[in-house]
Amino acid sequence: MNNHLHTALRLAVDGLPVLPLRKGKVPFGNCKTCAHNVCGGRPNMKTPGSCACPSPCHGWAAATTDPNVINSDTWRRAWLYASAVAYHPGGAGLTVVDLDNADAIVWASEHLPVTQTVPTTRGEHWLYLGRMQSANGVRPGVDIKSTMAYARWLGFGSGEMAYLPDTMRALAVSEPAPARPTSRALTVSAPVGGGECRHRTPAFLERGIAMAEQRITEATSSVHNAVYATFLAVLSTHGRCGCLAEDHITRLFTAAQTKGESARHCTDAWDNARTRLGL
Repeated sequence: MNNHLHTALRLAVDGLPVLPLRKGKVPFGNCKTCAHNVCGGRPNMKTPGSCACPSPCHGWAAATTDPNVINSDTWRRAWLYASAVAYHPGGAGLTVVDLDNADAIVWASEHLPVTQTVPTTRGEHWLYLGRMQSANGVRPGVDIKSTMAYARWLGFGSGEMAYLPDTMRALAVSEPAPARPTSRALTVSAPVGGGECRHRTPAFLERGIAMAEQRITEATSSVHNAVYATFLAVLSTHGRCGCLAEDHITRLFTAAQTKGESARHCTDAWDNARTRLGL
């Protein structure tokens, strides 16, 4: 039996709704039947199960504890290509506080009760009993994963799970500050001709930024990929003429955060797009 499938079945028995993650640690995209959400289901729908599709193609909303689904022929094919197992914390009555760096861990140690802790690549997951609204970027390096979200399974960790503190609920209802791109994101090579904008009118740039915001806002699956592709398109068109201002980039970052991207993911996507284009 595939290792990921075996892990998923074991977690499902313990009441954790699971789903496979493909390469890049992201959910599988919509299948042909569900393309463009013709089935009526969405990765951000409030309750799972509104789509009867047998494929695990609706992100967190596809997560299940049903062993017949997890071990079905369709899901078994997905497990063959899976790079990891994820679970829906809110579906199991849990909340994961994702601490992405050492500073975030220090903050948690000072403000949150001791609980079950799982090491991650960059920091730690702190697991609490109780569900709440998920939110990204509630503090620098701190994301909340509970309802309408998924977390990668990294093992049981250590410690006894505590109850979710009101501190985290208060952070989720606070309006997070929009991500601000670093100044180096505006440092681009000027073209021959002194950097004069070849687009001639500010209206062309404004229309391009508005279309980019709309593309991100309307993304219904693989939001990470949609954000990166949009950043890449904007930079390929406007990144070398010097016409992009900080407020334009902030608008793009804000649109991405509204779709659930963290500030770090926005910055990574922007930097990766710049690197690909040689900016």
